[in-house]
Amino acid sequence: MFLADCHARLAFDLIGHTWSAVVVWALRGGPCRPGDLRGRIGGISAKVLTETLRRLEYNGIVSRRAYVEAPPRVEYELTDLGRTLVPLIGAFGEWAFDHGDEVLEAQDRAESLREIQEGR
Repeated sequence: MFLADCHARLAFDLIGHTWSAVVVWALRGGPCRPGDLRGRIGGISAKVLTETLRRLEYNGIVSRRAYVEAPPRVEYELTDLGRTLVPLIGAFGEWAFDHGDEVLEAQDRAESLREIQEGR
């Protein structure tokens, strides 16, 4: 059972966010500035990246370091806790590589069936 305070549910909620795993994976090589992260990721807006980084920071997955410089500079990096997710995300990525075509085929079958049922 996945109760509201269940640790498994907490983990699924954390990584289940659209960009969380992608940001963790992008940070696996070390500290990075937000602009560089956007370049590594592609397709993520500055607003969504900021929200994702804040959520990951709140949950102890990333740390934020602000440098007192002109102009100001900020870097994000994985915490020790965040680094424990890297092999898990890597394994999930391998699964996606190995089985992605099967998932896409299943989606195509479902779409075709839906179109038939709707009389298109």
